[in-house]
Amino acid sequence: MKLLVIGDVVGEAGIDALHGLLRRIKRDTGADFVIVNGENAAGNGVLPRQADDIFAAGADVITLGNHAFGKQQIVPYLDSRSDVLRPANLAPQSPGRGWGIYDGPQGMRLLVMNLIGRCDMKYGPDNPFLCADRILKENEGMYDVALAEIHANATSEKLAMGYYLDGRAAAVWGTHTHVQTADERVNPKGTGYITDIGMTGPIVSVLGVRVEQSIAMFRGDLTEYFKTAEGDCAVAGALFDITRNGKCNSVTRVWERWNVR
Repeated sequence: MKLLVIGDVVGEAGIDALHGLLRRIKRDTGADFVIVNGENAAGNGVLPRQADDIFAAGADVITLGNHAFGKQQIVPYLDSRSDVLRPANLAPQSPGRGWGIYDGPQGMRLLVMNLIGRCDMKYGPDNPFLCADRILKENEGMYDVALAEIHANATSEKLAMGYYLDGRAAAVWGTHTHVQTADERVNPKGTGYITDIGMTGPIVSVLGVRVEQSIAMFRGDLTEYFKTAEGDCAVAGALFDITRNGKCNSVTRVWERWNVR
């Protein structure tokens, strides 16, 4: 099975890039299943219509992160959809769900977990490591392959999760920092791993934001509410080649340019 994961979609520009490139990337890579992080589609959060657009572009599952509830309109949508995942280790009364089991190719059952880190984040979710243990234990025998996204700020926390789930998950990938890392690998016990799969959105930007606004913030200048940058975009992610016994053969970074017409 080939799993394609796509990094944080930023703004309408990122959604447009998905529509322009994702189906061709799926065809060229032979991807069987696609997971897209959509938590920045509305800048801070995602709207229901934007989630629908991401599915229309070719996603099978949408994951979220620290901006999961940035747009309150998404709350009833989360409760009605099992294929949109907010972090599993948020407060138990949070709307939506943090994991799901989905039909993959050749009858494979795919357990997908969406986790959020705790290092340098602005609020205190539950321990993501213990949460992953609980999800795997509760669903033992009900899935063939486990997959985990860790939406976290600290590279150390993501790396630790990759090794913690080594041999128990087929793939672990990081999101949130919007910068694609060059450390794709297969860990010693067979888990594919990459610290961050990057961002889907404007190339000439600072994490998707207009360059001049980001510079102004770091200078200490007064600036208006952040706006998504303009210009050509990229779709960034990673491709995991996974065997039926839940091991990963290889991890390949994905980065494709979308020229805005």
